[in-house]
Amino acid sequence: MNNELEHLSTRVVKGLMTRRDFIGRAAALGVTAAVANSMLANAARAEGPVRGGTLKLGAQGGESTNTQDPALTASEVPLNNLRHWGETLVDVGADGSLEMRMAESVEGSADAKQWVFKIRKGIPFSNGKDMTPEDVMLTMQRHSNEDSQSGALGIMRGIEDMKVDGDNFIVTLTAGNADLPYLMADYHLMIQPGGGMDDPAAGIGTGPYTIEFDEPGVRHGFKRRDDYWDAENRGFAEFTEQLVLNDATARTAALQSGQVHMINRVEPKVAGLLDRAPNLSVKSVAGRGHYVFIMHVDTAPFDNNELRLALKYAINRQEMVDKILRGYGSIGNDFPINESYPLFDATIPQREHDLAKAAEHYEKSGHDGSPIILRTADGAFPGAVDAAALFQQSAQAAGIPLEIKREPDDGYWSEVWNVQPFCASYWGGRPVQDQMYSTAYLSSADWNDTRFKRPEFDEMLLAARAEIDETKRKAIYSDMAVMLRDEGGLILPMFNDFVGAIASNVGGWIDDPNGSLMNNKAPIKCWLTDA
Repeated sequence: MNNELEHLSTRVVKGLMTRRDFIGRAAALGVTAAVANSMLANAARAEGPVRGGTLKLGAQGGESTNTQDPALTASEVPLNNLRHWGETLVDVGADGSLEMRMAESVEGSADAKQWVFKIRKGIPFSNGKDMTPEDVMLTMQRHSNEDSQSGALGIMRGIEDMKVDGDNFIVTLTAGNADLPYLMADYHLMIQPGGGMDDPAAGIGTGPYTIEFDEPGVRHGFKRRDDYWDAENRGFAEFTEQLVLNDATARTAALQSGQVHMINRVEPKVAGLLDRAPNLSVKSVAGRGHYVFIMHVDTAPFDNNELRLALKYAINRQEMVDKILRGYGSIGNDFPINESYPLFDATIPQREHDLAKAAEHYEKSGHDGSPIILRTADGAFPGAVDAAALFQQSAQAAGIPLEIKREPDDGYWSEVWNVQPFCASYWGGRPVQDQMYSTAYLSSADWNDTRFKRPEFDEMLLAARAEIDETKRKAIYSDMAVMLRDEGGLILPMFNDFVGAIASNVGGWIDDPNGSLMNNKAPIKCWLTDA
């Protein structure tokens, strides 16, 4: 029977038999529809990509203020958009290896201070013009510009000089950095014609799709390019559509009803149930993502480290992992690095839930007892509102007057995050420690969302970049982690798994620990097996 079904499933993939007929034949042999669909998915993966159709994604993390400017991308929906039309110099593979994209090779000097990226020839932008090394340099210059407000500004700080020499884009650093190629994989650094100087939100790049329609906060549509340079590996659906579905229930219902083929941010509390539904599969992968509560250390009352420590000891991390993540993650320790990073120091003591210490630090802070406002929203991270409520309960048990203010999803990433002094947020993590710290904790980083500005920390970051000895480098990163844990404005109770879900007729899925939905590339790397 198995041999017959395998033969028939292959015929479906090749277009010689309909899915309906296959399921009917399978039922006659006593095989359920769920098992039959699973066999079709496996057959499709074995046969390779199928081209055509319209692949639809339902995503949380979009709002009416979203733009196509890569510099300003701060949440899931606009990042998914960028992956459709843009590409970076290099990429980071699911196995952590460096993949060449607009650069065909990269070489560093012995001291890691100079890096040469050889730029591919004949790669067309979607406006028909070929991408050049000058476009690369102008892109990097724009993201180095203070006026750009780029999320990549922190990682650009270490660049002393950039120039073009023939086919090469050459970067000279103020100090050696063996991780520089990985920094160039930052998703903000999409190569744009003229660097995007004239029209950064035009959505013109070298990616596999062009923008068909763009309705921020509602939906975004894309059409496959006929002239895409890497069509063997990306861009299989003829069209893709991204629906902004910030409500978790609506997002799940859309997948179950067949309105969309994949969704991001499946809530852990429904993941098990959803995975048992016919024709659906929940995809979970552990990585570097983390759910956080962030305090501005330069704004009262959070400029008082005793108060910050009180809040850090008040939060019950294990309860968060158990009740919010339902086991899809692990506890955090108030710095943004976990065992997914190669130079992680597992000997740093875990901060425990301690109400007595929380109360002690709160008393030392001299706080006047007025409400401490924590802002949150459903879209901050899955379960953020419930997590804030748990935090409030544990804080009150220590005598800390934490008050929750629930904000609307629309506008959260422009009006609350990085604006208000205490709020819920999330980070997807970064491939290497240098990039994570440079993006969010370097004093001059535009995305320093805790306002943590310590010259000593900056000096250690620069020293770690230049240190070739891995043992010494790990020790520096360990000191940075302890400083951030004990003095910073980051409350990091949990590292989250990336939990998404796909329909059974989606092929090409691979687990990627770099980010949600295959590091936001599922719409451009997956295909519809019944297209």
